[in-house]
Amino acid sequence: MRDDELPESGNIEDRRGQGGFGGGFGGGGFPIGRGGGLGIGTIVVLGLIGWALGIDPRLLIGGAEMVSRQQQPEIQRPAQPGKVGAPSDETGRFVSRILGSTEVVWKAIFAADGKTYHPPGLVLFSGVTRAGCGLAQSAMGPFYCPSDKKIYLDTEFFQEIQTRFRGCEGKACRFSQAYVIAHEVGHHVQDELGILTRAHSAQQAAGDRADANRIQVRVELQADCLAGVWAKKSNDRWDLLEPGDVEAALRTAAAIGDDTLQRRAQGRVVPDSFTHGSAAQRQRWFNTGVTQGSVGACNTFAAQQL
Repeated sequence: MRDDELPESGNIEDRRGQGGFGGGFGGGGFPIGRGGGLGIGTIVVLGLIGWALGIDPRLLIGGAEMVSRQQQPEIQRPAQPGKVGAPSDETGRFVSRILGSTEVVWKAIFAADGKTYHPPGLVLFSGVTRAGCGLAQSAMGPFYCPSDKKIYLDTEFFQEIQTRFRGCEGKACRFSQAYVIAHEVGHHVQDELGILTRAHSAQQAAGDRADANRIQVRVELQADCLAGVWAKKSNDRWDLLEPGDVEAALRTAAAIGDDTLQRRAQGRVVPDSFTHGSAAQRQRWFNTGVTQGSVGACNTFAAQQL
């Protein structure tokens, strides 16, 4: 991926290195954070509990965007504000460039339709931090919070794509990382267009958890498609893509499909508990965005077959 020419965004708040919230957590629960925090065993247990509830924390991309959160542990000390602006380290600058490119692309798309795009903020953090939707923790993976219009990202997730989920290899992982960010920006686009609000209302009116999950799947697959639209428009503008990049993103999409993660966690697949879509569905909708480059092509809610 050729990202050197991408514009940098200043809509980033860097909270990395702040650690957890001093004073601990009220109301019990699992310990959170790096060193001495969530272990692999705990994450697997949480995955199984989430599966039983129809909400799987191991579905890492956008795991908390639309699910109404249960009461969060009381935090005795709020997060300290981080440094605002484009970071100076290599990883931070990469995130800034991807976010900056989404700002240019979506502003142009909205303007062509007579609308104004208001970019999201992005919070970089380590381990755990406070979000407008409650707690942002590494085990949840990146997510978009509609309450404060911000994306929350612990960049160590980039390594998990490659090591734990085997979602990419080598240099191509860079575009997989960009896809992760673009997916979350896709949720912000949905928020800007009122789609998240309508979907959330439909979920609340749904007859049962399975029906609510099916709505959630369409939300997530549309965000995958919108990430593909960003890739197409960015390539047209900055010659972004190199051979193997799209294939890397498709491999990542497959690695974090609900069926793939459920099969790995519990040895079987339960479609009614899907919240993000199968590997094949996630690949299909991202590829739809890349090939067609049109928001209109991403209407998963009107699609008879996902």
